[in-house]
Amino acid sequence: MKLITYTFTILSFGMLASCGSGSDTKKALADTTSNASFKAYEDRFIEQLWKENPEWATQVGFHRYDSLLTIPDAKSRASRLEFSKQQLDQLKSFDLHDLNLSQQTDYHLIQNYLESNVWSIEKERAYEWNPSAYNVSGTIAFMLAENYAPLHDRLHAIEQRMAKIPAYYEAAKGQIKSPALVLTDLAIQQNLGGLSVFETDLRDSLKKSNLPATEKAAIQTKADQAVKAIKGFVTYLKETSNPSPRSFRLGKELYDQKFKFDIQSGSTAAEIYDAARARKRYLHTEMHKISKQLWPKYFGKAVQPTDSLVLIRKMIDTLSVNHVKAEDFQSAIEAQIPKLVEFVKKKDLLYIDDSKPLVVRKEPAYMAGVAGASISAPGPYDKGGNTYYNVGSLVGWTKEASESYLREYNHYILQILNIHEAIPGHYTQLVYANQSPSLIKSVLGNGAMIEGWAVYTEQMMLENGYGDNAPEMWLMWYKWHLRTVCNAILDYSVHVKNMSEKDAMHLLVDEAFQQQAEAAGKWKRVSVSSVQLTSYFTGYKEIYDLREAVKKEEGAQFKLKAFNEKFLSFGNSPVKYIREMMLKK
Repeated sequence: MKLITYTFTILSFGMLASCGSGSDTKKALADTTSNASFKAYEDRFIEQLWKENPEWATQVGFHRYDSLLTIPDAKSRASRLEFSKQQLDQLKSFDLHDLNLSQQTDYHLIQNYLESNVWSIEKERAYEWNPSAYNVSGTIAFMLAENYAPLHDRLHAIEQRMAKIPAYYEAAKGQIKSPALVLTDLAIQQNLGGLSVFETDLRDSLKKSNLPATEKAAIQTKADQAVKAIKGFVTYLKETSNPSPRSFRLGKELYDQKFKFDIQSGSTAAEIYDAARARKRYLHTEMHKISKQLWPKYFGKAVQPTDSLVLIRKMIDTLSVNHVKAEDFQSAIEAQIPKLVEFVKKKDLLYIDDSKPLVVRKEPAYMAGVAGASISAPGPYDKGGNTYYNVGSLVGWTKEASESYLREYNHYILQILNIHEAIPGHYTQLVYANQSPSLIKSVLGNGAMIEGWAVYTEQMMLENGYGDNAPEMWLMWYKWHLRTVCNAILDYSVHVKNMSEKDAMHLLVDEAFQQQAEAAGKWKRVSVSSVQLTSYFTGYKEIYDLREAVKKEEGAQFKLKAFNEKFLSFGNSPVKYIREMMLKK
């Protein structure tokens, strides 16, 4: 469960804006001027941001720079570093106290983004040891798939972008120094997976276009050169000597800083790790209670195991045999979506906009290798675009691996997965988010808030009777939720505490009750990513804690729908800032 794309926000912030307290007209005018000045700064910042990041601009629906491709060399890094430091200097000219609440959050988001840029270039230096950062396929695939402009216009922009792909990969070769082996393997896999974009998707689009034959031939030539460059990069990665590869583990110093920038939590990485361990103990206790309750139903008078973890595992394994066939996995997901919409409406949990499209599709090849299910949503400049529910394919899997995976995503878990990814999780939140006039919150959205919302909705749905309060559903949700908790434990343990693969598999299989295939996939994921796995639990915990704080404050006046919609109205802001705004008197 990983969100691939998140670039959005929601609703009007007018009701939150404040020109200061009291009736001092002079102070009010000063605030108004300051707010307008900051808005002008934001507009300039966004414009320059897209010049520095044309590929990102394309993904969010800003298409002025579709023909550009950033060459990943020292020159482009120096440009980005200069941009970040200049923008940080400009931010210092604004006093936070002169900005309204929404703009204060924008200020923090911009500052965090810029400081993160500086840190990643000067300290993290992943461009040297993470070859998987170099891949052009995703942006080209996006341009071919989305109908934001006539096909012939998109093809011409793609042609200009493709013309720079050989230079792109030559520059990439020059940056890489002692790369991490597992990240090298990922780069090879994903770049080879992306070849189909040029060899199949682009050719199909050329056939459909009304371009003259000479122009089609010219574009095809650029595509052939791109394929050659990608294959050359793969060969380089395979054949270049790497006697002292860097560890894929970040280490405590880099990890703490990355957590600070990426998660923007009110807690430290170590505090979240400790909270996750405590949550794991609580879940084990609750799962043991339910398993004891269910035992007679499924095992009659057979003697219950004395080891609580063994008892839980046996009950989970018994329930997990109820799953769809491999060939029905995607269709089962599609069939589940309308039922979730109906439940949310019936329980009046929050407003669902039926006019926004959700397209369930096979996971594109260039995304393969990290997550089995994900959401890719349209950017703030392309609010009418499709939201895709990407589903990993089981084609080519062995019978044993496929069965293990399907048991992991059994009858109960598959429903929870759809809550998380679609209704009322990621898809619903991102539809709300895309309504916002706050472009900063859209493009610099906080992943922990987005992931946390999806996890929070799982619990919210069950709390409101989804699954008829069946103990089987609660047991399997606890098991699923344990994944969220153990994601945080695993990520910190691997990157900070040097947890071995053996100990990681023990955590995931024996303590989190995951199937072998799922646990192996998670080990791969934690080996090729860092910090992102903590976003689920961190965001969930902070949202849940906020809801309980609002409940306490409002007492009998508390309404769940009002809380959910007000929370979403602040867009993709870090939860610590939403908390300030929701609890502000």
